[in-house]
Amino acid sequence: MRIAVVDGYSTGRLLVEALRRHGAECVHVRSAPDTSAYFTRGFRADDYLREVVHAGDPAATAAALSGLGVARVVAGTESGVLLADALADLLGLPGNRPELLAARRDKRLMAAAADAAGLAVPLGRAFDDPDAAARWCAGTGPAEAVVKPPSSAGSDQVRFCTGPEEVRRAAAAVLATRDLYGAVNEQVLVQERLRGTEYYVNTVSHRGVHRVAELWRYTKRVGPAGTPVYDYEEPVAPDTDEAAPVREFALRVLDALGVASGAAHTEVMVTARGPVLIESGARLGGGTLPWVSEKYSGVSQTSLLTESLLDPGRLSRFDDTATAWSGTVRNVALINPAAGPAAPLDWTARIEALPTAVALAHGVTPGAPLPATTDLINSPGFVYLASNDPAEVERDYRHLRAMERAGLYCG
Repeated sequence: MRIAVVDGYSTGRLLVEALRRHGAECVHVRSAPDTSAYFTRGFRADDYLREVVHAGDPAATAAALSGLGVARVVAGTESGVLLADALADLLGLPGNRPELLAARRDKRLMAAAADAAGLAVPLGRAFDDPDAAARWCAGTGPAEAVVKPPSSAGSDQVRFCTGPEEVRRAAAAVLATRDLYGAVNEQVLVQERLRGTEYYVNTVSHRGVHRVAELWRYTKRVGPAGTPVYDYEEPVAPDTDEAAPVREFALRVLDALGVASGAAHTEVMVTARGPVLIESGARLGGGTLPWVSEKYSGVSQTSLLTESLLDPGRLSRFDDTATAWSGTVRNVALINPAAGPAAPLDWTARIEALPTAVALAHGVTPGAPLPATTDLINSPGFVYLASNDPAEVERDYRHLRAMERAGLYCG
């Protein structure tokens, strides 16, 4: 089977590895001629049969893929979502509902589509003028706000703000820059800041049948500049009272956004008024090593997507309420407290020597400038800790944070 992966970066690389292990051939579609090095690091052209560079005409790109005998098209990362859906529609392949294409990328349209389906969304509006954003917050808007680009990902340029002046400054900063994918921010989204417990739900779908592969609970902290800094995340067993309302809500979000076939990563905040949508991406979740989830639960979103692409019947046979995690698993984001030149990579051995450390991923180059961690984008990496004893995981987590405070990455 031949599968096209649009922008096979981030977790998309690991999807291609899994597909090749199962005997599939992959074609890479580059959605734009120039792609940021942040995404392309680790990209291996040799993993693909060939590459097709999209030049702006979806019909021409679809014709090229048809000529190569492509049977499925999937997004490798967020930048490939729009093109992957457009190509699947043009080729008549399983994909997502084309009339809701824009709502799967633009967070303003996303919230409107979810709201129309009766789902809770944050109070919010989009603006092209920072002063208008500030006036709204001073009037009928929220006292605490989140300011962010409407179509980026991760925590790119996200700011928590209190009061109209902070909103104005944050909105002006967004409108003066480009997003993570190089697009000009013509608008800025201002939403109420939600308070509660945050989760993400990684799903796989085929022709409207949805299955939850992984459900994780976030723990985040607020950085000195008012940005969300990822701390750690832990899996939630699917058959628990904690998981049930989040699962149900996330699957309703998929229907509201027209997600019918492929992967999705949906972020939900459970508040005093119940689950509220933060955002959803029609692609694999990032910042993970799928083999860790597979080792401790038997499945990952990447493995389930791989199997469902090659055998769609696999999805309907998968019981997504029966997944059981062995032991305590914690995916810890690395946090660099102070900027400086990156130290030699001796520090990786110190992290890997933690008794509960099972996997480390990083993007640090020795000697290169390493910024202080202010968001997900400039985190040095992440490490998985796992043990049958939760106290051992907590001990090593605290040890890691102590090492970081002492200058682990730039010492």
